[in-house]
Amino acid sequence: MKLAGLELAFDRLDAPLPIWRARVAPTDWQPAALAVAAAGGRLVALWGSDRRAAARSGSGMAGDPGGAAVDVGGVAVDVGGAAVDVGGVAANGGFAVCAAYAVRDGLAWLDLALDAETPAFVDLGEVFPAAVRMQRAITDLLGIEVRNARDSRPWLDHGLWPAGLRPLADARAAPAPAPGPQHDALPADYPFVRVEGDGVHEIAVGPVHAGIIEPGHFRFSAVGEKVLRLEERLGYTHKGIERRFTELPPLEGHRLAGRVSGDSTVAFAWAWCMALESAAGCRVPERAKSLRALMLERERVANHLGDLGALGNDAGLAFGLAQFSRLREDWQRLSADVFGHRFMMDRVVPGGVAADPAPAQLDCMRAQCDAIEREVLELRAIYDEHAGLQDRFMGTGRVAPPLAAQLGLTGLAGRASGQAADLRCDHPWPPYDRLKVAMATQTSGDVAARVNVRFDEAIESLRLIRELCATLPSGAQRVALALPASESFGAGWIEGWRGELFVALELDAGGAIRRCHCHDPSWQNWPVIEHAVIGNIVPDFPLINKSFNLAYSGHDL
Repeated sequence: MKLAGLELAFDRLDAPLPIWRARVAPTDWQPAALAVAAAGGRLVALWGSDRRAAARSGSGMAGDPGGAAVDVGGVAVDVGGAAVDVGGVAANGGFAVCAAYAVRDGLAWLDLALDAETPAFVDLGEVFPAAVRMQRAITDLLGIEVRNARDSRPWLDHGLWPAGLRPLADARAAPAPAPGPQHDALPADYPFVRVEGDGVHEIAVGPVHAGIIEPGHFRFSAVGEKVLRLEERLGYTHKGIERRFTELPPLEGHRLAGRVSGDSTVAFAWAWCMALESAAGCRVPERAKSLRALMLERERVANHLGDLGALGNDAGLAFGLAQFSRLREDWQRLSADVFGHRFMMDRVVPGGVAADPAPAQLDCMRAQCDAIEREVLELRAIYDEHAGLQDRFMGTGRVAPPLAAQLGLTGLAGRASGQAADLRCDHPWPPYDRLKVAMATQTSGDVAARVNVRFDEAIESLRLIRELCATLPSGAQRVALALPASESFGAGWIEGWRGELFVALELDAGGAIRRCHCHDPSWQNWPVIEHAVIGNIVPDFPLINKSFNLAYSGHDL
């Protein structure tokens, strides 16, 4: 792993995908981002960590040989029981900010050590616009300053947290905030960006919505029905998940990961388990790998079926909702029969899986794929030939490929705007390395393109499920996982149905969870909706929003 113009000492993590980790000096933080951008890479995640307790315990980077020298930014430094100095900052003596970049050779996890008293780092928003909200969340959760930030408004803190509370700052190292509420009962006023001019008016939507959906606030500036600007306000479903991880035993963390976003429970649980297994050097049985992929593809199909029905309904075709809802219900009932849960929650576990289908159940899933495929193809023809539906889909909520690349649009929505990236194809890990996944892409970037990608991916996933059922390896479904005896780092990187999920895990010297960051692709894609809606009419927003179908819970954590 190399980044152009930088001398970084990367260590490869023991993960099935190519994931590398390196420390960077403050002077290399922004140049590294520029090098990634220049090479066509993308920002996957950005998060912070409080490592002050690690400094007091004397633990260092996993795999560092005691008393030996390690290359950090091209400078050999001694790590014999002491903190490594990187650009004048003790590497394990304070806070850290981390960035995960997707590059040609895999994923590069860059780790920047920050001062314990006044932690700060340079803004990356000019290089990767998606970084802006991630940085605001870092400040809310850890109190780390972002220098030269374009936007320093609170993101997750709505003005109701106790004064001075930084939820992820180590409670043992930081003074506890004063008890009780420090603000009025209502959230603080949020300084939305105002649009002025003749005929401009604002329309506030949410956070409480008419349907049974998660909360989010959308502030439209419009002239008549034409949208001039949209600004989102999220964070209403913040639950303290990342803090809760540090209170759980590592072998139970997969259950919380599977509840980050219920519609992606398999993907998040797999990413978590991959992170823990990479930190522990655990080898997962071949049968378990295939069963994990089988569940992941069933999760992908279930969500695509639900979205295709909802998109038809939002465009006035209630028939589509009725038919796809029926198919999804049949699909999830079989998941419950085979795996014991409609969403297959808690079935991906450290070291393998907790469910092992019988041969007759594998035959049932293959037969269901045949039946569902016939109906999906028939419904696709109806959608394609319905003039009213296509009139609502085509040209609506368009994100042109150049804008998608600039903003970092990823996953399903990115592939609908010409961003050809899918981990199952780009870095196929077992069992995807033998399945030869066909990537679905479009270039028009509108609602119609996002609908077509869903149809294509649903059909491809049905093929993958049939093949997985027919070629399921024999052997164990799970092995015991032994936690490492020293500080360790792990990462999981999975192509969920929305896009790539990432989990970064830090275990301390005692084997406890020091930090776990779960990242949903909705972080990248929510800001893009603000651009997709410009020039459209306000009544088309529900259709545009549903065509992305981003996570609230997975974003707010």
